[in-house]
Amino acid sequence: MTTASTGLDRILTLELVRVSERAAVAAARLRGRGDEKAADQVAVDAMRSELNRLDIKGTVVIGEGERDEAPMLYIGEEVGTGNGPVVDIALDPLEGTTIAAKNLPNSLAVIAIAEKGTLLNAPDVYMDKIAIGPGYPDGVISLDRTPTENIARVAKAKGVDVSEITACILDRPRHQKLIDEVRGTGAAIRLIGDGDVAAVIHTTDPQETGIDIYMGTGGAPEGVLAAAALRCTGGQMQGRLILDTPEKVERARKMGVKDPNAIYRVNDMASGDVLFAATGVTDGNMLSGVRFTKNFIETHTIVMRSSSRTVREIIARHQDLDKF
Repeated sequence: MTTASTGLDRILTLELVRVSERAAVAAARLRGRGDEKAADQVAVDAMRSELNRLDIKGTVVIGEGERDEAPMLYIGEEVGTGNGPVVDIALDPLEGTTIAAKNLPNSLAVIAIAEKGTLLNAPDVYMDKIAIGPGYPDGVISLDRTPTENIARVAKAKGVDVSEITACILDRPRHQKLIDEVRGTGAAIRLIGDGDVAAVIHTTDPQETGIDIYMGTGGAPEGVLAAAALRCTGGQMQGRLILDTPEKVERARKMGVKDPNAIYRVNDMASGDVLFAATGVTDGNMLSGVRFTKNFIETHTIVMRSSSRTVREIIARHQDLDKF
């Protein structure tokens, strides 16, 4: 009998990378064109097509939306040939649609595959998030503490002054109070317009990215994807669903959320054996964007596995242009 773990072995590298590569290349053809919906649509179509070639029996648990709202790679959609391991899939064919439409940094095509039942089946709502990279004692950060307290604790654990800490926050009106408080501590802020999956991953390598901590609210699906990446690289993250209406509470309940006030940690959002792949659509701190030349298309992908803590970077030149 084939188990999910042995199945994950088979799709560890090129199988999974091809999926994110295809979505990234499709979206990159429309970057800078100002049409978010069109870029997202072609990325979705490319990712679905490639997923359906894989010998897996996959169910999308984090997707483009719930079935009635997004008929493309929706939560609950089944993908793959139906043969091979039974897996859960979290994906964002174009993480940072606005970024891609404006050809700004850090837009990605992202996918995670995990053993059945090991990814949080989160509704498409907002999530309050906080994340740091590896190397800190457990419990340094908490959503139950104030931003000031969290910044101070990270600085102390890192052995630096608060003024040497940089927090990454989505540039949204809802975050103005958070931004004011963090600046009041003396810490620096890197404001981003979109792309909080990449932002969370950036906390894992602050020497390269300059980001020590991620804070604020963003999409719950992106939170699960970010947690999948942290399962592979290390780091701490907490997320709490923002279920501020009875309708959202009921939607979450139907998806298995028993406690609407629960704080989810990395292992709560992504457990078991997890594979994560991201391909750059636009240039960024972590990955280069798709490059088109006369003779080939170049992609830059990072692919990771939680059980081995293996992180691979793949720079591929695709010379059969007809396949893209």
